Formats: sequence, structure tokens, C-alpha cells
Amino acid sequence: FCEEFKEKCPICVPCGLKLAEKTQTAIVRHFGLQILEHVVKYRWNNMPRLEKVYLKNNVMGLISSGTQSILEEESHIKDVLSRIVVEMIKREWPQHWPDMLKELDTLSKQGCLDYADGVYFALGHQETQTELVMFILLRLAEDVVTFQTLPTQRRRDIQQTLTQNMEKIFSFLLTALQQNVSKYRRMKTDLAQEPKAQANCRVGIAALNTLAGYIDWVALSHITADNCKLLEMLCLLLNEPELQVGAAECLLIAGKLEDRKPLMVLFGDIAMHCILSAAQTADGEGLVEKHYVFLKRLCQVLCALGSQLCALLGSDCDVETPANFGKYLESFLAFTTHPSQFLRSSTQITWGALFRHEVLSHDPLLLAVVPKYLRASMTNLVKVGFPSKADSPSCEYSRFDFDSDEDFNAFFNSFRAQQGEVMRMACRLDPLTGFQMAGEWLKYQLTAPVDTGPMNCRLLLRMVEHGVLFLSAKTGEGLCSIFSPSFVQWDAMTFFSESVISQMFRTMDKDEIPVNDGIDLLQLVLNFETKDPLILSCVLTNVSALFPFVTYRPEYLPQVLSKLFASVTFEVVEESKAPRTRAVKNVRRHACSSIIKMCRDYPQLVLPNFEMLYNHVKQLLSNELLLTQMEKCALMEALVLISNQFKDYERQKAFLEELMAPVAGLWLSPEMQRVLSDPEAFISYVGADNKIADPVLEDPSGLNRSRISFCVYTILGVVKRARWPAATEEAKAGGFFLGYLPSGTPMYRNPCTEQVLKLFDNLLALIRTHNNLYMPEMVARLGDTFAKALDMLEVEKNAILGLPQPLLELYDSPVYKTVLERMQGFFCTLYDNCFHILGNAGPSMQQDFYTVEGLATQLLSSAFNNLNNIPDYRLRPMLRVFVKPLVLSCPSEYYETLVCPMLGPLFTYLHMRLSQKWQVINQRSMLCEDDAADDNPESQEMLEEQLVRLLTREVMDLATVCCVSKKGVEQNTTAAVDGDDDEAMATEVTPPANAELTELGKCLMKQEDVCTAVLITAYTSLSWKDTLSCQRTTTQLCWPLLKQVLPGNLLPDAVSWFFTSVLKGLQVHGQHDGCMAALVHLAFQIYEALRPRYAELKAVMEQIPDIQLDSLEQFDSKLLNPTLQKVADKRRKDHFKRLISGCIGKPIGEQFRKEVHIRNLPSLFKKVKPSLETDVLENEDGEGFNVLFEP
Repeated sequence: FCEEFKEKCPICVPCGLKLAEKTQTAIVRHFGLQILEHVVKYRWNNMPRLEKVYLKNNVMGLISSGTQSILEEESHIKDVLSRIVVEMIKREWPQHWPDMLKELDTLSKQGCLDYADGVYFALGHQETQTELVMFILLRLAEDVVTFQTLPTQRRRDIQQTLTQNMEKIFSFLLTALQQNVSKYRRMKTDLAQEPKAQANCRVGIAALNTLAGYIDWVALSHITADNCKLLEMLCLLLNEPELQVGAAECLLIAGKLEDRKPLMVLFGDIAMHCILSAAQTADGEGLVEKHYVFLKRLCQVLCALGSQLCALLGSDCDVETPANFGKYLESFLAFTTHPSQFLRSSTQITWGALFRHEVLSHDPLLLAVVPKYLRASMTNLVKVGFPSKADSPSCEYSRFDFDSDEDFNAFFNSFRAQQGEVMRMACRLDPLTGFQMAGEWLKYQLTAPVDTGPMNCRLLLRMVEHGVLFLSAKTGEGLCSIFSPSFVQWDAMTFFSESVISQMFRTMDKDEIPVNDGIDLLQLVLNFETKDPLILSCVLTNVSALFPFVTYRPEYLPQVLSKLFASVTFEVVEESKAPRTRAVKNVRRHACSSIIKMCRDYPQLVLPNFEMLYNHVKQLLSNELLLTQMEKCALMEALVLISNQFKDYERQKAFLEELMAPVAGLWLSPEMQRVLSDPEAFISYVGADNKIADPVLEDPSGLNRSRISFCVYTILGVVKRARWPAATEEAKAGGFFLGYLPSGTPMYRNPCTEQVLKLFDNLLALIRTHNNLYMPEMVARLGDTFAKALDMLEVEKNAILGLPQPLLELYDSPVYKTVLERMQGFFCTLYDNCFHILGNAGPSMQQDFYTVEGLATQLLSSAFNNLNNIPDYRLRPMLRVFVKPLVLSCPSEYYETLVCPMLGPLFTYLHMRLSQKWQVINQRSMLCEDDAADDNPESQEMLEEQLVRLLTREVMDLATVCCVSKKGVEQNTTAAVDGDDDEAMATEVTPPANAELTELGKCLMKQEDVCTAVLITAYTSLSWKDTLSCQRTTTQLCWPLLKQVLPGNLLPDAVSWFFTSVLKGLQVHGQHDGCMAALVHLAFQIYEALRPRYAELKAVMEQIPDIQLDSLEQFDSKLLNPTLQKVADKRRKDHFKRLISGCIGKPIGEQFRKEVHIRNLPSLFKKVKPSLETDVLENEDGEGFNVLFEP
């Protein structure tokens, strides 16, 4: 009834006014005012003039005398009253309501106080009216400037009139602020005057909020008028607790760089004193939310000041380093050392800007702060402040800023990474100080007693809960958790030393490096012994950080290797049967990674110790159970990296043959060939058909799985790491160089080729077998325990759904998965690694791989076998890690024989698969079947939909990589539009003219089946519900593909289909500005290019809802008449956008919203055009000249 009443009742205005009287209850008044607002928004255009005047006068009367006092009146009443006035202003000012500002000024002055016989008599609520006027001015600025919710001409008229009157508006705001703040200060200490003081305070807050709404976009002259009186007042208000937040908001002034020079006054004595004292006062009063919010704003003000100084100093502006720069740095450093982790993080970007500034980075004051900043960073890197804990002053602040420990953890990891960058910048200015601090901290940690903290008891309980009943007390005794005081200190120190030492080596000259100090530190670290896996992991990182010193003293290399190899076989309790914890596994992996990194980055240094290294690895590999398969292969990778330094093809080939002999023996054995070729035999061999009684402890086939993993890991490691020398002369001398391809590309031979190709057939057999495991009859053969062995891992699901990983409180608990989880991990890793081998094979073995006989056929019959049953989560990595690298690395000589025969069937299949998937999703969104809820819960549906989106992106990315040259892909997807142009589109997306097809793209497009599949996939994808994929495909792929087939004879139906596909995309994605702009541009390109040849496109346009046919005729006539001079491209595109606006989708919130129509009034301001534009002169019917002379 209420909505119908607002829409249709002819007496809405008197009813609304009656209900809005202040004698009514607040709810009734609010409804009455809502009626009046509805009338103004939706019925104003049809109201008689007298009724408009009547409504306007009565609304102003309500503001004048129909409201309670400022402290009594409900805020929602004030809000709706101000909205009504603003809606009237938007429709009538300035043309039909020229005195609006005068009326508001008069309203604010009503209700002065009378004084008689020692008593004040209120003749009205002056503060209420003043506050309401503030609300009106603020909302007007927001609607016109900030949110721009008006038609262009109205917005321009109002904004320019506001600008013309800005001096008066600012004078009014400043006077109101000054008077009310003055009264508030005078009366706030007098208890008898407290209500009056509060009323003045409320007006002061409203004035500051309104100023904040204007200060961002008005001319700076208004802000700096009267010798920067406003800025001075705002600085003084920073010390007024009730008004300080509003004052700080106003000081966050943006604006154009060249205009901001006068704002350097904020570095003056008064301003800097106010900022410093306000910060100290707010911080000294403990954690109160209001004060904390103010500190955040004040921190933003200081950051803005720093950014402003960096921008102006050293530019063309005549600005010098402020006299108070030292005070500024002091106050800024106070925020960096504040207990709040959020405040600390807020300062980092500005510190970075200061440290890398070309002028300030040489300033003695800033250089003096570098050690203080680094000292502060040592504290800030310590990971404390979890909201659920109480072990640091930061925790209390974190409870204001973060909802959970997971939120804090994600924030802190990002904050630490940012700090690392800024520390490295600081160390560029003073590298030695950073190194000395790192050394002191490292020495302290090496001697400090270990404090495991209170977590340990809880940890042992958790271990018991997880079924680890036979663990000796020793295993958990005295070990740190990730929350232990000792570990968080070690962790922070390690990050600090890693950051500053790496920067020192980059910054300082070779002969200035403090080698003796560095070697002393390395010696201390190498001699340090610990059985705590978390601390040992930090020790290993410090070994890696200090390793560059070994390049000066190579005699220390054996000690380093000894330390790392000892960690590869690390156990908390030697020969313990207990399962390894995550922390122990991480130490072992860390050690392997450190060895690989050392061999990769310093191969020449390690080469003399190759035999020692090789013997040590052989000794470790001889015990099958000592290392995991990944650890074995990591050590073999390190050996391969060093072997690259032989620079002798025959020697390296012989070494790789020897290294891979155990793998070849196992991989090529008759039993393994049988297992890899037969899905049933494979399932049985890995134990996936077993029914296990104890799924935690029993795993009879674990060794079989580990053998397959070992072989695959080894092949991958060798293919990834074995290479010829980078220098052509060395490659020729070593026997690696074979000559040149016809294209001029040099050809090399890889010493691993012979060994890898020997194993290649069985690898393809394994991939084919693995794909066949997903056939229904094979899935049925899985045992009860392993029914879900081929499903996704939980960690994969969480990553796809964007769910945060839980905090690793069980970091120290055993990695004791059930045999099902181990089986899932085995299948997942095996599948990925097999495709990684194929993806790396091309870049590694080059022509020796591409010329394998029948390679395309072999790949089609293995990697692309049984794709119908392969789930999306397995198909994605195949495209990403195999197909894309193969395509990118393949020389053009092999396109015809390898890539085209492979991609043709693949793209055809992928189009069919994605179309079916999206059809299911679209049907699901239209139908809501309650009975299906149990079989397919919402979380599963979300997972499936997200997987389809990710697969779609992968497919479209692959198509783009294959078809479009990089120079066409590197483009500005969203360019800002000049705000002065009233005809501007919301977001402009213009792919560059040089977006063109690659050689491979041209090759693919010559083959009809591939061309059809790629084109149809690209254009169909525009209406699939994935905005990111749509925008990328629109901007990068669609036009280059279509442009390639334009010279041919396209069927009219095909042309109509392409155009309609783009319009369908607009229907689905039109609500997203970037996507909408890209699609409009593509539709415009297609229509302009093809409309002259295909009249059918006009028929498609005529079917667009609400299209103006006469406007279409006008557009077409200009397009088809070659004698007419072309209108500016932007104007043509805007005209076209208006034509197709009926098919541009809207956000769900706007689809059923009643349209607000604001009519344009006779324009007050005309743009002065420097010359007659051709499109005005060429306007048909002679209308163009009339426009020029309109009053």
C-alpha cells in the first residue's frame, strides 16, 4: 500500500507534510519525509510550477521550524530532510532557483539567542539549521562531484555554479567552524553550559565533514586564502579531542601536484608542533577507539606530507628541504615504532619514497634516521600481535583491526615483505650499519637460551589426539612451535639479516666488503648445533645469506657443504620410528634447496669440489629409505647443475648416463613397462585396489609408489637442469653446437637427450595409463579405502575457492596423513610432474625432441587420451605446464608437423567441453531444484563453477599465446578519460592498432577446422559468466582473429553471429565498466568494418531493445557515405554506444530500480570551441549552425 500510495496518490505532498510535522513520532515523520523525497525524485517533472514552489517553501519551513534541537533530533530525520533539498537543487538550481545559497545562508542564521534578566531565551534552534545546511552542501558535492549521479549537462551547470560561488561557500563554512569552535571551547568546561557546548561541537563536526567533501576538488586558492587561515585552524583543531578526526580528514588534501606547493606550509613550526603534540596526547591516553582512529588519520596526514615533499622537491617547483624536516622524521618514526602493527605498516610506503628520493636520500637528517629505522624494523619484523593472544602490546590494537588470527597472519606476511623492500632501500644508503646490526642480532640469537613458551604442552596433547601415541617424550621436549618466543625472534632476525646482507653485496664495492666479519659470522653459524627443526631452518637461511663471503674464502666451502648435508638427513631423534613432523621435513627440503641454489648461483665455486659432492650424494642414495624421493632428486639436480660447468659434451653425457643408470634400470625393466602400460596393473602396483584395515599405519604399496615417483622426479630434474654453455664459443668448443635452423636460430644438443628419449616411450605410456584411470570402469576398480584417490586434495580445493589456509598451529605435529591422503598426493604430483617433463622437453632438447618420429600422434594418443573423463582440475595444469610451454618454445619450422596437428583437435574439443559446462551452469542458475541439494551441495557447485572459470581462463590464455603477438597483448586495458569531455564513456578500452597474429596464429588460421574452433571459442566465451576471461579475450584476441578472416568471403550468417555474440557479451557483462567498454569497442570495430559489406548487421541492430531507429539511420548514412568527412572517432563511438545501450546489462541492484529522470535546463555555460568542427558543419538538415547560436 505504501509504495502504491507514493506512486499514485494525488495528495502526496500535503499528506507527506502533515506526517512530517515535528509533533509526530520519529517513525511517522520519517515516512512523511520519504513520501516527499519520492515525489521530488520521481514526480517532479510532471508537477505544476506552483506545486513545486509550495513543496519547496514547506520543506524549507520544516528546516526552519519543523525540527527539534540539534541534540534531540534523530540523525535519520536530518539525513532525509537534506536529501529532499538536494534533490530539488539538482533539478532547479541555478536556473530556476538562483537564490538557493542565500536561502540556506538565511536559514543558518535563524534562531539567534535573546538575553533578558540573566537568562538566555532560544528563539530557534540555530545549530540545527546550520547543521542541516552543512548536510545539504555536503550531499550536493557528493552527488555532483564525487559520485556524479546526474546527467552530464546538469552536473556541469551545478559544478560550475558551485565553483563560481566557492568563495562564499568557503567563507560560510569557515565562519561557522570558527564561531562554533570558539563557543564550544568557551563553554565546554562549564557544566551548566554543557548542552549548548555539545550543540556547537556538533556543528563544528558537520562543518569539518562538509569541508572534507569540498577540499579535495576546489581550487587551492580557497584552501590557502587569508594566509592559510584554514590550514592553521585545522592544525590547531588536531588537539581538540572531539574535532581532531574531522580536522585530520580535511588535511588529507589531494589535488594536482603543481598546485600543492602552498601546502608546504604544513611543515611550518605551528603545524608541526600541533601534529607532534596531538600524536603524543592521543597515544598517551591508552587504547581508546576514538583516539586510535585519530592516530590512523594523523598517520595518513604525515604520509601525505611525505609524498608531497618527495613529489615537489627536485621537480621544477622551487621547493627546498623544510627547516622542520628533522621534526617531521622524528614524528613519523614515532608511528613506525607504535605498538599497532597497522600503524607501523602504514608508514612503509612513505619511508620507501624518502629513501629512494634523489635529493632527500642524500640529506644528513634522513641519513641519520636510517639506523633508527633499521633498529625499529628489528622490532617490527617480530611476528607478534595475534588478536587471540596477549603476549604483546600489539595484540590489543590487532583486536580493533583484524577479525581473526588468519586475517592478521595474511596482513603481517604482506607487511613483512613490504618492510623487506624498504629495509633494502635504507641499506643502499648505509649498508655497513645494516650489516653490523644483523651481525649483532645473529650473535645474540646464537647465544640466547631457547624459550619454547607455553605452546609446548598443548602441542604434545595435540600429538596424542592425532594418534601419535608411541612418541617418546623426547620428541616434543624443548622444541619450539611457530609461536614460541625464541622462534619468532629467530625468524625475524633471519629475515633481517637476509635482507640487509644481500643488499650490502649489491651496493658496496668488492674491496669494501667486510669479509673478515662476514666469515666470522659464517663460522659461528656453521659451529652452531641445534636439534630444534624450526631454529635449524633459520640457521640454514643464515648460511645461505652469508654464503657470498665464501667466494672470497673458498676454503670454507667444504664446511658449508658438510652443514647442509647433515641437515638433509636431519632427525629430531636419531633412528626414531616416529613419523617426521612438518618442521623436520621442511628442514630437510630447505637443506636440499640451499644446495641447489648454491650450485645454480655459484657453479664455478663448487666445481672443484664436484667429486666430493658426487660421492656424498651417491652414499646417501645407496640407502633407499634414508631420503624421500623428492630429496634424492633435489641432490641429483644439484649435481646436474654443476655438470653444466664441464662445458664438455661427451664428459657431461657420460656423467648423466652414470647418474641416471639406476633410474633407467628400474624404468625400463619388464615389470615396470607392464605396470606403466596397463591401467589395471598400475592400480594394483600402487596399491589403489587394496582395502586397508588401518588407514593410518598400514601402507603395503608405499615403496612401489616411491619408485615410480623417484623415476619421474629424476627425469624432470635432469630435463630442467641439464644445459649447454650460454656462450656460443664455449658451446662450439665443447661439442654442443650443431649449426643453424633455416630461420637463423642456433641449434644445440643437450647431453641429457639420449638418456631422456630412451625413457620417453614409457613416460607417454604412464601418461596414457594415468588418463585412463579416470574411465568409469577403472574408477570402479579402486578399493574401498581409495574410492576418492583421484579426487582433489583439500588444499587444492581451498586454493580454488579462495579460502584462507588455517594457521599452522599443528606445524610441529606429525605429517602423518592417512594412506588415502598419501595416495591422492601421489596421483596429483605424478600427473603434474609428467606434464612438467613434456613442457620442459622442448626448451631442453630442442630439435631432438621436436623431430621425434610421429611426436604429434604420440602426444595425441597419450596426453590427450580420454579427455572426456579427465576432470577440470587435471586438465588445467596440462594446458598450463605442458601445452603452453611447448607452443611458446617450438620453432616455426615445426608448426606444420607438430603444433597444428596437435592444437586443431585440442581447440575443437575444448570448445565443445566448455560450451557444455557453461550450459550446465546457466541452467543451474535458472533452475533451483531442492531435491538436488543433498547430492550436489552448494560448496561443490561453487567449486565446480570456479573450476570451469579457471579452465576457461586457461583455454583463452592458451589461444591468446598461440595466436596474438606479444606487442598486441601489452596494452593499456583501461585508460583514464578526460573529465572535461561531457560525452566521455565510463571507461575507455582501445587495443592498439598493432595487435596482430603471430606466425603460429596465421598457420592455425589457415586450417579451416582450427580457425573455426578458435574463432567460435573466442566469441562464444564473451557471454560466459567470467568477467576476467571476457575482458582479456575481448581486448587481446577477438579482433585480431576476425581481422585475419575478413579478406575472405564470410557468410552473412557468420558475420551476424559474431556481432550478436558481442552484443550477448554486453548483456551479460555490461554491468562491469572495464568489460563493457572493451565490448562496446569491439562491437564498434565489427560494425564499422563489416556494415558496408553486410546489410544484415543493421537488421541485428534493429532488434536491440529501445533503439532509436532515426539515430541508427543517421549513424549508418554517415558510415556508408564515403564522400563525407569522418567524424572524430570518439564521437562516432559514443554515438554507437548510445545506439546499443538497450542491450548493455545492468547490475542486479539497478535492474528493477525505478529510473530517476532529471531534465536538463537551459545551459548556463557553453564551451568555447576554437574552431568549427567538421561534424557540426556536416550535420544534415542544417541543424549544426543553429546549435552554435543558441542563447
